[in-house]
Amino acid sequence: MANFSERVRALREARGLKQTEMAEICGVKVRSYQRYEHGDSYPEVPGLVFLADYFGVSLDYLMGRKDERE
Repeated sequence: MANFSERVRALREARGLKQTEMAEICGVKVRSYQRYEHGDSYPEVPGLVFLADYFGVSLDYLMGRKDERE
């Protein structure tokens, strides 16, 4: 199963977005977003919920706990 950093990167790439664009969408600095994709940090709970809603996936999928998107 993929982990959070792999999932968030794949979801971003599937939408054709750059890391700078995702950082702006999430309301965080580019370096903070890059740390998410490198597995160095995680967003706080509201940020995780935002990402799951934005990509239309469940939190379990986003965090790598399940392979089903919903």
